[in-house]
Amino acid sequence: MARKLEGKIAVVTGGTTGIGLATAKRFAAEGAQVFVTGRRQVELDAAVAAIGPKATGVQADSSSLGDLNRLYERVKKEVGRIDVLFVNAGGGSMLPLGAITEEQYDDTFGRNVKGVLFTVQKALPLLVDGAAVILTSSNVSIKGTPAFSVYGASKAAVRNFARSWTLDLKPRGIRVNVISPGPIRTPGLVDLAGPNPADQQGLLDYMATTVPLGRVGDPEDVAGAAVFLASSDAAYIAGIELFVDGGQAQV
Repeated sequence: MARKLEGKIAVVTGGTTGIGLATAKRFAAEGAQVFVTGRRQVELDAAVAAIGPKATGVQADSSSLGDLNRLYERVKKEVGRIDVLFVNAGGGSMLPLGAITEEQYDDTFGRNVKGVLFTVQKALPLLVDGAAVILTSSNVSIKGTPAFSVYGASKAAVRNFARSWTLDLKPRGIRVNVISPGPIRTPGLVDLAGPNPADQQGLLDYMATTVPLGRVGDPEDVAGAAVFLASSDAAYIAGIELFVDGGQAQV
């Protein structure tokens, strides 16, 4: 059976844990050569080892334009092009209105908006015509969530990027789409509950009750959707938001 990404060059930002790591593994399994980024070298080295010989790690913070320049210089030197760009790096924290700080705002928008913007813009010279660009948003972008307004607003911006960039990149046939996960069992999610394992499990158990399919998702659930959007199976799909949330935002 033919692999869906055979011979493709993929870049996955935020590829050391959770959704990014699961997707990088799937991309490699489907035949792609994968460049992954992460902010911490130890975790990056472990991710490259887990992905296998088709992976190259580049330490980079996506909110740093200098780091992005270094990433793309490496890609240009080694392979000269990008067929699939999965813009996954991001994150955030919880603070209710009245307690939001400038530092929290700058950190969240720096990672989720500035980082996404310049990750794509700086990739443009390397993206082949007809390339696939996939942005990670979140279903909280269309839902009200207590103490999570800054994060939700940043992810709503990501959704509009896909709409607008689909038009900007129309002459090159580059497809820009969004994946919006719901609750996914990742370090970023469980850490919201603090360091206590019982509290973390309690958060996961509660979230499962809010999902029509009755469970919290796994990173591999999102990776499968990313492979679809990256492949020729999605050749006529552009500007969409694909919810991978067990129906949470739809029912």
